[in-house]
Amino acid sequence: MAEKEICILNDSFPPIIDGVANVVENYAKVLTQHDIPVSVVTPDVPGADDSSFDFPVFRYQSLDLRKQIGYTVGNPFSVPVYYELEKRDIGLLHSHCPMASNILARSLRESLDVPMIMTYHTKYDIDIANAIKGKLLQRAAIEAVVDNVSACDELWVVSRGAGENIRSLGYQGDYIVMENGVDLPKKRADEKTVAEVTAGYDLPAEVPMFLFVGRMMWYKGIRLILDALAALKSHDINFRMVFIGGGADEKEIKTAAADLNLSDRVFFTGPVRERDKLNAWYSRADLFLFPSTFDTNGLVVREAAASSLGTVLIKDSAAAEGVTNRKNGLLVEENAASLAVCLASVMNNRDFMRQLGQNAADDLYLSWDDAVMRAEERYLIVMDNYACGRYPRRTAAAESLMAFRNNLLDFWDRLTRKPLEE
Repeated sequence: MAEKEICILNDSFPPIIDGVANVVENYAKVLTQHDIPVSVVTPDVPGADDSSFDFPVFRYQSLDLRKQIGYTVGNPFSVPVYYELEKRDIGLLHSHCPMASNILARSLRESLDVPMIMTYHTKYDIDIANAIKGKLLQRAAIEAVVDNVSACDELWVVSRGAGENIRSLGYQGDYIVMENGVDLPKKRADEKTVAEVTAGYDLPAEVPMFLFVGRMMWYKGIRLILDALAALKSHDINFRMVFIGGGADEKEIKTAAADLNLSDRVFFTGPVRERDKLNAWYSRADLFLFPSTFDTNGLVVREAAASSLGTVLIKDSAAAEGVTNRKNGLLVEENAASLAVCLASVMNNRDFMRQLGQNAADDLYLSWDDAVMRAEERYLIVMDNYACGRYPRRTAAAESLMAFRNNLLDFWDRLTRKPLEE
């Protein structure tokens, strides 16, 4: 690949951890391992230490709203970062967020004269609805997302479901499905490690254990899981359930589990960052439960597959793409009764669940190395298309950027004063 630098932009990056931050970090790591120059551009986080990365990280001015929304909100018009990036031999801009990152990328494209890709990861309309209560503000934010996505030279999506989501919001262009990989090796953890990691929890070997990994948010389908488990318990069916993760709804979810009289069978570990420990939890479980219709890719489904663990998913959801019912996963309707019936029908057949997991490993697992190698090949095509004039030339109109800047400053002011309202 040409020695031009790939500049990756995203609104989150460690020490702020979420699924897209994990994607960006892995893209940068693999590209660096392949001797391709890469840099990451992201909002500043107080106390961030980027010295452990083998690639440069450029941070720009931000407002620290971690207590309010869990993130810092970047100012894409911060001048110093422009000066730093304009000195570099950048050949392509790859944004992973249609907010501040895309605004910054659009401006840089104009000054650097390089192509701009964006990967659309999640259903931003749902994120916007959760963050902003006023309908007019929600509508304006969605229009801004569609405008930013439409401004890219090429749109990548992590699944067909993600592509159809952005189309449903008004996007009219084409897209390419570019799946994400996972950074777990394709193997099961050894019994000693599993025993050490899961010690302290009441997990009898003979009792089927289910697992959920992800943000503790109701829209992940967690209410459906709890109601299904309550139905199993009402029929004297024994099981164990472990939730791994943290999030804004964690306290409510724990209270709901207690109210359903599930505290003796349902356990919450909090976030688990260490990959070997996460591998051990996946290896200990009999089934992974991920009844989310919010997620557009379901990275955790592939993580489970890395440990030969099969997943129960909602039929026709984006996370279930590539899954064949009763071959490499289980598909249910989006209701607790369907999930409960599914679990009751297979949970005592461990040979079937093990075969399900093995098929998932064979069919669904995708390493980050393989995923990024495909992206590398596409980078070359995009840069060639841009050089040959195959993309329409787009400019970041000054009046458009100024309007966005004014809206952003107003948005910051609202966030610092009170919850967003119309």
